[in-house]
Amino acid sequence: MRIKKVINNNILCVIDEKGHESIVTGRGLGFGRKVGQFVDPAGVEKVYRMEDKTGQRRLRELVEQIPLEHLHLTEEMIGMIRAEVRQPLNESLLITLADHVSFAIQRKAKGIEFRNPLAGSILCYYPTEYHLGQKCLEMIRAQCGVELNTDEAAFIALHIVNAELNTDMSEMYNITRLIDGAVEVVEYFYRDKGTFDRESLDFSRFVIHLRYFAQRLFQDKMIPDAAVEEDVAFRQMIVRSCAQHYKCAQCIAAYVQNTWHKELSQEELIYLTIHLKRVAGGLRPAAPT
Repeated sequence: MRIKKVINNNILCVIDEKGHESIVTGRGLGFGRKVGQFVDPAGVEKVYRMEDKTGQRRLRELVEQIPLEHLHLTEEMIGMIRAEVRQPLNESLLITLADHVSFAIQRKAKGIEFRNPLAGSILCYYPTEYHLGQKCLEMIRAQCGVELNTDEAAFIALHIVNAELNTDMSEMYNITRLIDGAVEVVEYFYRDKGTFDRESLDFSRFVIHLRYFAQRLFQDKMIPDAAVEEDVAFRQMIVRSCAQHYKCAQCIAAYVQNTWHKELSQEELIYLTIHLKRVAGGLRPAAPT
């Protein structure tokens, strides 16, 4: 590996024999070194490389700005997260999470803490990721002696979900807001029939459907309406047999239209109707008045 840039005494940006850029770390690895020199592999402790060139540039910029121990800590966190989740995680999680964690630790040292207005919704809709966020807070406390507030678990959870869905953070906030709003619409629509058990499997499945539905919506990748006669007949049958649930799906569509000015396809409405029928089957009967 040939040195492309000396970042500091412990971090180098290098180019390998195939022309790929990497970040390598090691105690004293960059001390007294110059651009163009070769790196002694024996001194390399960690190698970081993004497959995406833009990601690699962002990684290089990041390691110039945060303490090396924060990068190593984030790598350990991601190892723990990968062992717990089934979905593959976008490689950019190392960059986004390290940046967030380092900034949070630095803010804490200055007495500045952020509140997450979506914390309750994140705990409800992404419980696995939220609990992983709590584990990350424990790792930060154990290794850095820094006690971050519990809202940071929700922020970390969004970074994890973002890596699962391959979205960016602004889109992730919109997805969570949409799920929150859609659930409010659904709970209001069925209010006379009972309440939902938010810890049930059916409710969890419904939220997962909303998650991917919202992702398609914001990425303009909604399921198109099929023109095949059999598909049209199937949609008509669902509308007739699940009229009440279809009406609720239309209420969700109206909420999306009014809030984000996006129109749902009939195919998306039908899928919503089917999921609504399932989740409504688990309603707890309303208490007598």
